[in-house]
Amino acid sequence: MTDTVKINRGLKGVYFERSQISDIDGRAGSLTYRGYSIHDLATQATFEEVCYLLIHGDLPDATQLAEFDAALKAARVLPEPVFDIIRATAHGHPMDVLRTAVSALAALEPDSHDASEAGFLRNGIRLTAQVPMIIAAHEAIRNGRTPVLPDMSLSHAANWLWMLKGARPSADAERLADVDFILHAEHGSNASSFAARVTVGTEATLHGAMVTALSTLAGPAHGGAAEDVMKMVHEIGKPENAAAYVAAKRAAKEPVTGFGHRVYRAEDPRARHMREGVRKLGEEMGAPGWYAILQAVVEAMSPYARHGLNVNVDFYSGVIYQLHEIPMDLYVPIFAIGRMPGWLAQCLEQRRSNILIRPLTLYDGAAPRDWVPLAAR
Repeated sequence: MTDTVKINRGLKGVYFERSQISDIDGRAGSLTYRGYSIHDLATQATFEEVCYLLIHGDLPDATQLAEFDAALKAARVLPEPVFDIIRATAHGHPMDVLRTAVSALAALEPDSHDASEAGFLRNGIRLTAQVPMIIAAHEAIRNGRTPVLPDMSLSHAANWLWMLKGARPSADAERLADVDFILHAEHGSNASSFAARVTVGTEATLHGAMVTALSTLAGPAHGGAAEDVMKMVHEIGKPENAAAYVAAKRAAKEPVTGFGHRVYRAEDPRARHMREGVRKLGEEMGAPGWYAILQAVVEAMSPYARHGLNVNVDFYSGVIYQLHEIPMDLYVPIFAIGRMPGWLAQCLEQRRSNILIRPLTLYDGAAPRDWVPLAAR
């Protein structure tokens, strides 16, 4: 039987379900959310509009957007025991603190175990608002500061920067954070979204699925690329060192962080929007050198583009966070802020036509053996 069964390790190339949420064409380098090009969304939409689109299936009209925005802002509240948990885990990694706090919310929120569609929606909107609050509160507490209260007059992206830094962001900084969240909002059956669907497949709660997704995102093979890119940039130091760095990596047959993607053979369509954002923010903050290093790496890697080693979205994200003086261990939690509506959409879709996700493994271990008593072993 071993010779007749085809093994798709990592489920590569396997379609496990139909989906109406996002479409990725890796060869052409295109991405759509609910049929809308990522380029249109990144240049014209707000994160709140994209949240509504992913969750409800269509872009909102003005009334629907106002109601959704109001619900999202009203959910910017954390139970006091969550702050106690953050204080108790203050010296932990931010992803561990975030996962622990979300898990605690399952026990603290009165309707967290409501597994109806309405319950999923209420809990999903609440968690979308609460996740950035948890991250910002932890960053304040671990540095001996009082957490900044949310500002109900600010957008989701602007309020995140306000809670994190205690200062209102510029319009350009707010927009770049907004675009960052839009670009990370949804990406098909990636590891964390698939893990969340597996959890929902067991008829578990949304909080349980989000804890699963966060645990999966924390793995460096999934969510850690932006942090690794920033480490690479620091190692290179200045643009003129980029060519030698790339040559050494290629000679050692080691990957260059930020190039290549599991599903894209062409350039990641999200990358262009982050590239321009890095350039503009670097100039605004008087630190254009980071962008210059990135572009020098891109130039050094250009001969390998024909082999599918093109720049991906995380190549530019880390520098944006660096320019905001955000600690590197917050890069993956920021990814989670943007991905919340995508996870919610995936969980809702799984719930609507639910089936237990139970793939097979092909046994190739020992042949049947006779039992040997303990005394005879």
